[in-house]
Amino acid sequence: MVKRFLSANTSEILAMSGAELKQSIKASEGRIIVSENVVMAAPVIGDITNAEMARAFGADLLLLNGLDVLNPVINGLGDYEGNFVDRLHHLVGRPIGVNLEPVDPNIEMMSELIEIPKGRQANSETLAEIEKLGMDFVCFTGNPGTGVTNQAIIDTVKQARQSYSGLIIAGKMHAAGVDEPVLDLDVVQALIDAGADVILAPSVGSVPGFQAQELTEAVKIAHRHGALVMSAIGTSQESAEPETIRYMAIQNKMCGVDMQHIGDAGYGGLAPVDNILVMSRAIRGQRHTLSMIARSINR
Repeated sequence: MVKRFLSANTSEILAMSGAELKQSIKASEGRIIVSENVVMAAPVIGDITNAEMARAFGADLLLLNGLDVLNPVINGLGDYEGNFVDRLHHLVGRPIGVNLEPVDPNIEMMSELIEIPKGRQANSETLAEIEKLGMDFVCFTGNPGTGVTNQAIIDTVKQARQSYSGLIIAGKMHAAGVDEPVLDLDVVQALIDAGADVILAPSVGSVPGFQAQELTEAVKIAHRHGALVMSAIGTSQESAEPETIRYMAIQNKMCGVDMQHIGDAGYGGLAPVDNILVMSRAIRGQRHTLSMIARSINR
């Protein structure tokens, strides 16, 4: 059996397979934070990456947004040899993942369509590339206005399950410009059947009309079938007052989620670092927060 993520050293974490990472997160009982950051933005501190900043304030998994995996640029990374995933592993000692967007070319949009390059989309070429790079996890979701649909996400999970060995997170944080329910129980079941390891669901208090009871029901279905659930604050509320983050984090934990995502809509393409810290303290207390922050990545 693997060690729970909450108590694991970097050498143990980075040696985990996708299946082992999933089990390690599950064993941590709802106390894992995923911090998303925009890689092409000028970082919060110009000469270091946002991933380093997020890790220092309590993030456990680092999710890269806006990354073209076929033409990668990560501001603050500096000069390095080899691939950027290895370099980030060396700097932060944490699992590295990327958003890939399953764009539906035939969907009718309810807002202006924002076209994104091939290297940010979910397709056979980008799936092969993240496997080659050694990405620890992938998140199939949609940024605002990109035309990502639930059905396209489901189809992509099926495709990825055949070729990608890392942890697969899938679902929508918000509408992504498409007039459809962001999440319902049929979508949850379809994602599970397609092979998703982790179902992405909106955080309590983020998407209008999405209730805590709906999140609880989604968690129950996922857990019944061996999947995990990640709540996501992807509606720019990651930059709200700390009291808002604390409330959302506790509500999500009460609903039973296994991981909590905090988005990238602060200055510099990262949530305000104090809010990452607030989320950490809210869902796992001071002891485990200090353990994750202070534990050397050389262990």
